[in-house]
Amino acid sequence: MKNMYRMIPIMLLCQFLLSGCADLSFENQSPQVSPVTVEVSFWNPFGGGEGEFVEKIIKDYNASQGEVFVKQLRLESNEYYARLSTALSFGKGPDVAVVHADRLSPFIKAKQIVPLNALAEQGGFEFNKISEQNLQSVSYGGQYYAVPLDTHFHMLYYNKDILAKAGLLTPEGTPKLEENTPEGFIRLLRQIAARVPGVQPMAVNTPYFQESFLDLYYESGGELFSHDMKKASIYNEKSVRVLTFYQQLFEEGLSDLNDNTPWDSFYNGQAGLWFGGVWEAGHHLSNNALDIGIIPLPPIFGSSAHWGSSHTLVIPAYVSEEEQEGAMNFMKYFSEVGGEIWGEAGHVPANLDIAESRAYRELPYRDRFIQSRDQVKFAPKTDKYAALFTAMSEELQNIVRNRIQPEAGLKVLEKSLNQILAN
Repeated sequence: MKNMYRMIPIMLLCQFLLSGCADLSFENQSPQVSPVTVEVSFWNPFGGGEGEFVEKIIKDYNASQGEVFVKQLRLESNEYYARLSTALSFGKGPDVAVVHADRLSPFIKAKQIVPLNALAEQGGFEFNKISEQNLQSVSYGGQYYAVPLDTHFHMLYYNKDILAKAGLLTPEGTPKLEENTPEGFIRLLRQIAARVPGVQPMAVNTPYFQESFLDLYYESGGELFSHDMKKASIYNEKSVRVLTFYQQLFEEGLSDLNDNTPWDSFYNGQAGLWFGGVWEAGHHLSNNALDIGIIPLPPIFGSSAHWGSSHTLVIPAYVSEEEQEGAMNFMKYFSEVGGEIWGEAGHVPANLDIAESRAYRELPYRDRFIQSRDQVKFAPKTDKYAALFTAMSEELQNIVRNRIQPEAGLKVLEKSLNQILAN
């Protein structure tokens, strides 16, 4: 790589582009070291437990070689895409950034990120080491526009002590669900409520209810849009059944509609069951006060399909040739080496060598993670998905929060989605 220094410090750049960014960067940037050949700015939204794993990957990468130094800027997840979009529009910002697979399309359409095939070949990165589903999610027009890091999705977390008190724990230590139907699942929750008073039988992710909905809607075989992406197809009997199911949980007190931190309720031993993300595994399993188990989501609506997504790494189009090489080198390391650490965080690594390794599969419950990963249904590819997902999230929240009849709420939602698709 050619010798070159960044001409504009990343702190000054943040002040120029993004109000309020300077204070955040002091808190979350990687430590400074002596100058190297290339400095690469890495933007990501990873906080909490995830952030610690990313910090270690960056630290290990910087220590592993002397040609590239990665300096991270970690942004709050609820503002991440707004700031990233602004930076890409201005042509000044990160050299490598995290983008969810379902958010790639508009950046590709606007030519704001670069295809990686040539860079990968030059840098010795092999896309054939990535799982096929992950590859398909980043492939557009025969080019790969991102390096997939993982697949993430929900699992059924359960409190073994609560289920044991309710007499609902099998000898194998799994929930005693006698019938994989909505009615059978509700009977299980009613038994928990009757036998272990004072806890929620099941905490539901009402703050991000769209994910809870999609888990079961995809189980039922539902689709969000027509095959040609011209019409919404969410108003149907399947979606009505799923919403009716959730509303019944709230009405019977089997879940608390007003619980705004259901993940904490489960962590604190106040809920028996929880549809939680794989990224929460380390957090929940490290709680020595609880005995936690994890299994794939039960196919109560007919199949094992469920919601999922993927974190990927991209390179913006404005990045210089030299910094593109440095960014690609870091992305290669994150996938092939850092993926081991990323797997410890809970995500299923997209790199097949890591996901199939003995070290990964010997981590707690990872064989079940792999089983569940293979049933994930990714979002459809469209540059309008962000707007569609926002509309869907808001209207589904409105339906459950305000106890709107599913048929009426879904009519409004489908009309809103069709308006977005038509424009």
